[in-house]
Amino acid sequence: MSTKKNFTIGIDFGTESARAILVDVNNGSLAASAIYHYTHGVISDKLPESDIKLGPDWALQHPKDYINALKRTVPKLLAESKIDQDQIIGIGIDFTGSTVIPTTADGTPLALIDEYKQDPHAWPKLWKHHAAQGKADQLTQIAVDRFETFLDRYGGKINAEWFFPKVWEIYDQSSNIYHAADRLIEASDWMVWQLTGVETRNLCAAGYKALWSKSEGFPLETFFGAMDRNLANIVEDKMKREITPLGEQVGCLTETAAKWMKLTPGIPVATGILDGHAAVPAATVAEPGKMVLILGTSFVQMVLSKKEYRVPGMCGMVEDGIIPGLIAYEAGQAGGGDHFAWFMRNAVPADYEREARKRKMDLFSLIEEKAAVLEPAESGLVALDWWNGNRSILVDGDLSGLLLGYSLKTKPEEIYRAMLEATVFGTRKIFETFIASGVPINEIIVTGGEPAKNNLLLTILANVTRMEIKVADCPFTSALGAAMYAAVAAGEAMGGYATIQDASKRMAHLKRKTYIPNNNDKKTYSRLYSEYTLLHDYFGYGHNNAMKRLKNLRDVILEKKLRST
Repeated sequence: MSTKKNFTIGIDFGTESARAILVDVNNGSLAASAIYHYTHGVISDKLPESDIKLGPDWALQHPKDYINALKRTVPKLLAESKIDQDQIIGIGIDFTGSTVIPTTADGTPLALIDEYKQDPHAWPKLWKHHAAQGKADQLTQIAVDRFETFLDRYGGKINAEWFFPKVWEIYDQSSNIYHAADRLIEASDWMVWQLTGVETRNLCAAGYKALWSKSEGFPLETFFGAMDRNLANIVEDKMKREITPLGEQVGCLTETAAKWMKLTPGIPVATGILDGHAAVPAATVAEPGKMVLILGTSFVQMVLSKKEYRVPGMCGMVEDGIIPGLIAYEAGQAGGGDHFAWFMRNAVPADYEREARKRKMDLFSLIEEKAAVLEPAESGLVALDWWNGNRSILVDGDLSGLLLGYSLKTKPEEIYRAMLEATVFGTRKIFETFIASGVPINEIIVTGGEPAKNNLLLTILANVTRMEIKVADCPFTSALGAAMYAAVAAGEAMGGYATIQDASKRMAHLKRKTYIPNNNDKKTYSRLYSEYTLLHDYFGYGHNNAMKRLKNLRDVILEKKLRST
C-alpha cells in the first residue's frame, strides 16, 4: 500500500436519514462525518404536495431526499476535515433494501415527472412497504407449486419486503406506471447510476432481494409468466441480467454528481451494497463462525459460512453476498429501533416528559434508567416483537404485536423493558434456528444505530443469548463498510486494498467494553423465553389467527375511508 494518506467516502442511505463519513484508508479512523435527515422522511400517509392518501402498510420515499443528502453531507466532510481532494481515492454507497424505484431509460424517477407523480406506484417503495404481502404469499405458492429450488435459499418463503412482490404490485394495481417504467431498479443501484452514469445491478441486492443466484441466475421466464403472462420477460424488459460483484469499480464520478458534492470528477465509485450487509466487514467479520447483529430501525442478523445449510425462515443465502468465496446468510426482525421509538412517541405519559426536562435528560435515557433497575420478570409482562410483522423465522408481515400481563399497576418503564426483552427473544429464536440448522456461531458482534448504544438492551442480549456481546467501534458501520468496499474498488495501485478481507483487517475495530451474561438473569430469562416461545408458536403457526383477522377488519375499514375521501 502507498504511504500517502488516502481517504474514501462511505454514504449510508437509511430509513429516515443518510450518513456520510470520510475515512482514513490506512486505519479506518474517521476524519469527518455528517448526517442528513430526509425532509420527507417515510411517506406513509399521503403523497407529498398532494391530497392523495395511501393505503394501509404503505411506505414510500422521495427521490429528491437522496440527492439532497449528497449535496448536504459530502461538502460538510470536506469542510470539517480540510483534506485535499486528491487524497480521496474512492466512493462507496449502501442503501436499505429492497427499495424499488421505477425510472425512465435515463434513470429519472417517475415520481419526479408531472405525468406520473400523482400515482403512488410511481414513487420509491421503501423496504418496509408491506402492502405487497398478498403478492408475496402468491409468489411463494407459485414457487411451491412449481417445485422451484430457489425457495430453499430463502427459508421457504418470499418476503413482502423484497423486489418482485413490489414489482408485481405495481403491475397489478397500476399498469400505466409499470409500462411507463423503462427500468425497475434497486435504490442502491440507482444511486450508483446517478454518481457514475453507469447502470448496474449489484450482486448483494440481486441475491438477497431479487431471487438471483451465482449458480442459477434469475428464476426462469416460466416462473415470472406464472405471475402474469405479460411478466414472463420482466428481467429483459425492466432489469438487467448482468450482475456486478461487490468491490468492483463501476465507473467514475461524473461532472454533474461532482458538482452536487463539490468534489473533483473522476473519483472511482464502487458497486452498491445493502446497508446491513456492508456493516459485516466493518464489524471485523470476514470469516465464518461469527454473527453480526445490526441494530437499527429493524434488526438484521448476518452469518458467514463455507457450506450451504437450509435455515427455515432466513432472508437469503447468497454466495459472495458479502465476502468473496463465502456464503452469507441473512435473517432479520422487521421491527427494532422503530418499536422503541413508537413507544416513546405514543405511550409515555406527560409527567415522564416533565421529569426528563427537569433532570435535563432525553426521554429515552429516563425510561432506560427506570427500566434498568427492574429485575427480569418483575413486571409480570411478556411481549411478542411483531409491531412491524415478522421477517424471520415466520416470514409473515400480517402478524402484529402483543403484550401480555397488564395490570392496573403496570408502569411505562415495565412496558418498555418488556419490548426490549421481546425483541431480544426474537433474536434468540433466529440464533437458535441457525444453530439447529448446522450453521456454526461462536461469537456475536453488535453494531448499528441508536439501539447499539443502549446499554440495557445489550445487557439483556447477553443474558438472553447466554453469550458475551462484543460491539463494533465505529458508530457508522454501514457507511464504514461502504467506504471499505470503495477502498477495494480503488485497488492497491491507488492506495486501497486488493480484497475486502484486507480492508477489514486494517480499517475495522471493536470496542474494549463487552457485555458478559449474568448467571442469575440467564435462568430467569430462560423461563421468560419459554413463555415467549409458546406465544410465538401459538400465534405464529396458525393455532390462533386473531392477529390476521383483526388486520383484515382494519384494512376493510381503512379502505372504505380511503374510498370515501
